[in-house]
Formats: sequence, structure tokens, C-alpha cells
Amino acid sequence: MVFKISDNRQKGIRYGGTMKGKGNYGLIIVLFMFLIVSLISCSGGGGGSSSSTPPLPTYTQKFLYVANHDSGDVYAFSIADDGTLAPVGDPITAGGFPESVTADPLGRFVYVANWGGTINAYTIETTGALTDVAGSPFTAGSIPESVTVDPSGSFLYVANRESHNVSAYTIGTNGALIPLAGSPFATEPLAYPETVTADPLGRFAYVANWFSGTISAYIIGADGALTPVTGSPFEAGSNPYSVTVDPSGSFVYVANYGDGIVASNVSAYSIESNGALTPVAGSPFTAGTGPVSITTIGII
Repeated sequence: MVFKISDNRQKGIRYGGTMKGKGNYGLIIVLFMFLIVSLISCSGGGGGSSSSTPPLPTYTQKFLYVANHDSGDVYAFSIADDGTLAPVGDPITAGGFPESVTADPLGRFVYVANWGGTINAYTIETTGALTDVAGSPFTAGSIPESVTVDPSGSFLYVANRESHNVSAYTIGTNGALIPLAGSPFATEPLAYPETVTADPLGRFAYVANWFSGTISAYIIGADGALTPVTGSPFEAGSNPYSVTVDPSGSFVYVANYGDGIVASNVSAYSIESNGALTPVAGSPFTAGTGPVSITTIGII
């Protein structure tokens, strides 16, 4: 099912976004369009704060990564101009039951959330191969369901389903994860968070809470810490499964799985200046049965 987002703002720049859905646990795929990137000369070093600008790697190809839930590993592929895939090296071991995979926007690192309560961190070599970051895997909460990196590539967030909270980390210059002060950050009791995402402008984070039927909203501080938005959590539909923010950072959309009694649908909200969510006219919108993933693409 496809929806058109009504918007009368000035148009000009094309963007796209993606979001994870669980459904079949066999493959969880993330695609990185790593074209030729100029290497920026700056100081390197080990872990610690990401306050200094890290060097960008140089890629001459595009790569795709697949987290395999049942075999507990990650496959790397190069993408040819005609779209065909070629394996890059051998599969690399992840933790117990990988559930979500993402990369930092600068194309340096890949992160995998494992149901076993850990986050694997990998450095992306110029060939596309993955190597373990020193100290990996890093501890998360109970049953990590979703992992995301903020747009600056400075902070990483994990939605922990069984511990009902969000783990937050600073990404060190070598890709290591350093827990933020105050982490993990609570959602609400018995929330069972499924998905976490950050808005494209890096101002707010949103979490879809399956059991409580709500969306937790947070302000992302300068240090990456999460502060609940006034009025959070916000009511969603039945069993919200996936949440995404449109490319302009103006709207939030939520795929509500439903429960067999309350229908499946899509909740839509406008994002207020403080990060609060206001339902748009007509929300929720009818969808198919059991939606588990949602994405937007458009021109702003």
C-alpha cells in the first residue's frame, strides 16, 4: 500500500529513508551506497569521544550487509553496476540471534543488535570487508530489537524489548561504543519497544512501543543523552511495530500491527518544535493486515 504525503512546503531536494521490520527473521539487510569518498586528513586514535572529526574511508564500490538471525553471522557483498551481488570475504560471526543492522552515516562502521543482549561493532574496510572493533561485542539491554545511529554519526541507540528501555552510546573514533551517562533511558513500564529511529536533523529520537501502544519521544542532547519530550509517550495504534521520520524531519509515521480486534493501520503525526507529536488530520490511516515496517521517500 502506498500513501502520498500532502505537503505544500517549497520543494527542491530529494531524499529517501528506510526502516526495519521483523517478520521473517532470516535476513535483515542494510545497503550502503559507498561511492568514491575523499579521504579527509585529521587526527585518528583509539576509542573515546567522537568530538574530533574522524577520517572518512575511501570506497570505490557499493556494499550490502545482511544480518542472519538463525545462523548468527553477517554476510558482506559488493554491488556491481547491474545490481548483482558478489560475496566479500567469509561470513563474520555476530552475537546470539542478530536482529537489526545499521551503519554510521559516514560509512565507517557497521553495528548489529543481537537478541543475546549485545551489539557487535565492525570496521568497514575499503574492500567492504568487516573486521571486529576492539572491545566488541558491547553490552546492551535485554533482547535488543533495533539499532540506529544519529545523522552525525556520533551516537548510537538501541531499543531493548524486554528491559523496556533505550541504550545510548557515544561512537568512539575507532567505532567502539561508550555508554552515555544515564543510559539506558526508560521508555515506560511494560512498553516492549520494537523500533528506535532518529529524525534526519538529529534533534529527536522516537521509539515504537509494542505492548503499551505508544511512541516515546526524546530530545537528543548535545552529548547524545535522551530527555523525554513533554507529553511523551504519545498514543499510537494497536501494537506499534515500526516508526520512521519523513526526510524533512516534519512528520512521524508508525506501522501499527493490530491485535485481531483493533485493526491494523498507520498513525501519522506532525513534529512540533519541541519534538512533541500531534496527530495529523485523518490519522490513523487504513493499511493492510499486520504491517511491520514503514518508510518514506520524497522531495522537500
